[in-house]
Amino acid sequence: MEPKFFDLAALETQRAGTRIAYLEFLRVAAMSAGIYVIPAGGDDPQQPHREDEFYYVLKGKARMTAGQSTRAVSAGSIIFVPAAVEHRFHDIEEDLAVLVVFAPAETS
Repeated sequence: MEPKFFDLAALETQRAGTRIAYLEFLRVAAMSAGIYVIPAGGDDPQQPHREDEFYYVLKGKARMTAGQSTRAVSAGSIIFVPAAVEHRFHDIEEDLAVLVVFAPAETS
């Protein structure tokens, strides 16, 4: 497999053109990655995943509950959520854009 380079602005343009909240842009056996966007005031319908997850907040302001912890998140926040733990973004004050990495790759 060859290295790949991605441009955040191009990924956001591609995601916006599809009108979906989550655009996966990388998938290999060991991990998958995507951009997840929730508009201000929107809902996060996530269910627990079978994979560990890593979130990096690119922009926006919200709160996130993961397990028994709730924290304010904004650009620069980094969150790790172990597999099978309930979690979701809520109280989304500003459009939220998040880089999401699943390891291993997300299953359906």
